[in-house]
Amino acid sequence: MDARRESEAAPEKNRTEVERKSERELVVTRTVDAPARLVFEAWTRADLFRRWWVPKSYGLNLLSCEMDVRVGGQYRLTFRHGDSTMEFFGTYLEVTPHSRLAWTNEEGDEGQTVTTVTFTENAGKTVMVVHDRYPSKAALESGATAAMPEAFDQLDELLASLRSGAEPD
Repeated sequence: MDARRESEAAPEKNRTEVERKSERELVVTRTVDAPARLVFEAWTRADLFRRWWVPKSYGLNLLSCEMDVRVGGQYRLTFRHGDSTMEFFGTYLEVTPHSRLAWTNEEGDEGQTVTTVTFTENAGKTVMVVHDRYPSKAALESGATAAMPEAFDQLDELLASLRSGAEPD
């Protein structure tokens, strides 16, 4: 098969755009091929979230994924990497089904990062906008933003399986 046919046969991946808005703010935008209801579920159901959030190339094993997705509810993600473990945890600040989530990231020494994700559906696709507000410039620079494109590719794969009915609702 020639290169032109290969590119026609393989669907083009959705692009992840990363924009630094200020010394402490980062915005990541991605359109996914699924309705907002499914995308929101992938962000709020632990059984789905654990299947896409951790980039496979990072070699991390997600040992535990606890999510109490309600205002005031908490989450805790525990990872194994080599011989050690690390945790990410925080509190949900806002939960508006199918359109908006906000939570704190409380594991850092420099203070809380607040993440807000909005989901805007148009013609069966959903634009996700992830807005991170870090406590300092140094905290932003040490963040894991580089992982997002791969994680969002994995989200696309999960959503495709959910849309095809290969996964339970």
